[in-house]
This record gives sequence, structure tokens and C-alpha cells, in this order.
Amino acid sequence: MNINIPLSVLDLAPVVEGGGVADAFAGMVDLARHTDYWGYRRYWLAEHHGMPGIASAATAVLIGHVAGVTSNIRVGAGGIMLPNHSPLMVAEQFGTLDALYPGRIDLGLGRAPGSDQATARALRRALNTDPDQFPNDVMELMDYFQGKNTVRATPGEGCQVPVWILGSSLFGAQLAAALGLPYSFASHFAPAQMMDAIRTYRQHFRPSEYLDRPYVMLGFNVFAADTNEEAHLLASSWQQSFVNLRSGRPGKLPRPVPNYPGSLPPPAKNLLDHILSCAAIGSPDTVAAHMHAFIARTGADELMITCNIHDHAARLYSYQIVAGLINR
Repeated sequence: MNINIPLSVLDLAPVVEGGGVADAFAGMVDLARHTDYWGYRRYWLAEHHGMPGIASAATAVLIGHVAGVTSNIRVGAGGIMLPNHSPLMVAEQFGTLDALYPGRIDLGLGRAPGSDQATARALRRALNTDPDQFPNDVMELMDYFQGKNTVRATPGEGCQVPVWILGSSLFGAQLAAALGLPYSFASHFAPAQMMDAIRTYRQHFRPSEYLDRPYVMLGFNVFAADTNEEAHLLASSWQQSFVNLRSGRPGKLPRPVPNYPGSLPPPAKNLLDHILSCAAIGSPDTVAAHMHAFIARTGADELMITCNIHDHAARLYSYQIVAGLINR
């Protein structure tokens, strides 16, 4: 049951209980090298700030590091949270990455701050609530790449880094469609509007110089192991982390615990059931069946696989199992 669309990796460089940031980065490098060898299409890192369990805050720095230790896999941001940065600085950073690793860098752009409001203020000193600012910033950034601004981005001008729009609502879908850009939906943690967003993007897509037809990549959680029971135990670390975050208690990635969902009160259990609609947990056959069903339901052009497991070897093995499904 091979998968006939590209599969990619989303890494948050998770910091686990009992480990530190250096351990997270060592695991990131090891995972990147293996997924490069196994045939994954992309390796993306996500910008988050002020979270003890996520070490990918300096996203552009880590992209350069991962690109330097891999050979073929595309490396990028999933994404850069544009409200935190000036478009010129992002253009210079990704122009630099493109010059160092030509043809291998992606730039996904999001409009959330990736943090709480206090951290957002510390990042850019002011919170701009103008709903038009994100589209304006995206256009300004793309103009730097094309040399259309009075201020010149050096490096940056003339680079060919593909720009993606990220989102978890209809806003990103509408913007990606209007600009004719590829679209990545964060269904791995916010699936509520996934089908509406996909439909909106495809119905309103305008072909552009960047893309001639819609292209949808969806986030998808996978926890694969030799047995269903083992996979569900491994997935409990992610489940604990998600519930803790939504309860205002972010922390390091917890150790797995048996029957974690069964220990939860109904509101937390409902929260987990919601995101499990975009997840596959189980043996290789179970995971393959869930992935095929998800692709059939959504018509996804590509899946971005995320897998936060406490034990690095088990996390690596989960990605290896999924790699066995890639249609080569």
C-alpha cells in the first residue's frame, strides 16, 4: 500500500523531559540525515517562541545547519511567522540560505506570532492588529526577491526560494489562492476548518508565475511502531504535550504513560479526539490504512509528517516505517 504523493517532515526540535536543547539539536541532525536518505521531499522547521519544549525559535539558523548536513532533501520554514520580522530581514536571511544551498530552500510564511502576546511584543516591540498587514508584508517580501523595491535585499534579490502560505483558517487559503502560491494547512494541530480551507483555496486559486494550479500540503501526525499498543504508548507523549499546551501549561515533551487518553476528563478527551482526525497511530498496516484514507478524503498533494516521540530511537523508527510507504 504505497503512498503516491510526496511525504515530508515537520520538526519542532522537541526538548524532552530529561534532556536539553543540545540533545534536541542532535536529534534534529540525526533525523534530517536519515529522512534525506529515506526519500522524504522536505524537512521543515517551525518558528515558536517562549516554549520550553520547542527549540526551533531561531528557525533560519537551524535551516542552514540542516541543509549543511543533508544532500538532497529540501529544507525550509514551516514557517517563519512574518509578524515577528521585517520582510527585508527575512528576504536577506533566505537569500543567504538560497546562495549557500541553491535549489533546496523553501519559505513558508505564517501570520500568527508563534508565542503569547508578551513574547510577541518582545520580538517586534508592537502588535499590529491591521488584518491587511500580513498580505502587505508577504508582497513586500516577494518584491525584495524580485528587485522591485527601492531598498535592495543583498543577498535576496533574484533568489528563487519558493514562498508558501501557511494557515489554520480560511484567511491563509484565500491569500494563497489570490497570490497563486502553494498552501500548507496546519491540520496536525488545528483541523477544524481544514476541508473548508482546502475547498476555498482550490475554488479561488489564480494561476501565477509561481504556480499554474493549486497545490495543497497538509500536516499529519504519525506514530508508527511494530504494534498498535506500542504506538499508542509512544503517542501519549504528544497527547500530554498538546493537552498541557491548550491548558496553559506548556513544558518539555513528557515521557509516555499507559492509557493516557483514558485518564482524561471529558473536555480534554474531546480535545484529543478532535486532532486525532488528522493522525495515524499504530502498526505499519494501521498507519498505511489511515494515511490512505486521509489522502482520499482531502485530495492532498503532499503530506507533512510530524511525530513528537520522547525516545529518539523510537521517533526515528516511526519515520522509517512511514518511509517504507513512499512510492519510489
